Amino acid sequence: MKLLRAFSRALRATAHVVRGLWTIRTEFGRLTPSQTQFLVREWTRRMLVILGVDLVVQGTPPEQGPLLQVANHVSWLDILVMNAARPSRFVSKSDARRWPLLGSLITGAGTLYIERSNRRAAMRMVHHMAERLESGDILSVFPEGTTGDGSEMLPFHANLLQAAIAARAPVLPVGLRFEDSQRGGPHAAPVYVGDTTLIASIWATLSADHLRAVVQYGVPQKDQGRDRRAWANDLRTEVDRLRKL
Repeated sequence: MKLLRAFSRALRATAHVVRGLWTIRTEFGRLTPSQTQFLVREWTRRMLVILGVDLVVQGTPPEQGPLLQVANHVSWLDILVMNAARPSRFVSKSDARRWPLLGSLITGAGTLYIERSNRRAAMRMVHHMAERLESGDILSVFPEGTTGDGSEMLPFHANLLQAAIAARAPVLPVGLRFEDSQRGGPHAAPVYVGDTTLIASIWATLSADHLRAVVQYGVPQKDQGRDRRAWANDLRTEVDRLRKL
């Protein structure tokens, strides 16, 4: 029965992705930003239902920008979960663009891609992010730079925080976790780390029972004279606290 349910979820999720791609191509160009955000939120919420993921939002989601959200990174599901809580424009590593089907979706939703190994490209991204923040956007980044197993957080890279400093925009710490809604404790299904392939992680999620995603919002903060490294360390501490609440 679990295998049949996983296949059923996979078929419905694929159909939902195709509908999402069609919506991006036929409607996004003529919609206002608020209308686009509404469609993104409703599409992602429906996708979580299809995948069998319960969403719990704690704290207060942001209403408007300019704002830079920073969150811990556990899974390919993180973008979907955060967009279901409150849509934003993500800054992601460039290989996410090549994810099967999902890459096309997150690209169409306005994701900005960064080549972390290219210093010049990273600096251009900081300038572009500052411009988007000055225009009033809500941006989201995963400062760990890669996914972890959910038990311990990696150090935060500080470079992208320079965009918030330059634009004088607040930063909102966000804690993410995936838990077993029946037994309590962490749920391993969505983890995408180490030798786990994307396909294996997706299949584990499709096969999972009692999977709950929790988005815990903190309080926006300004740099208050801190340099980006000191601020990154403080934000990491706060995100770590939030994900354990």
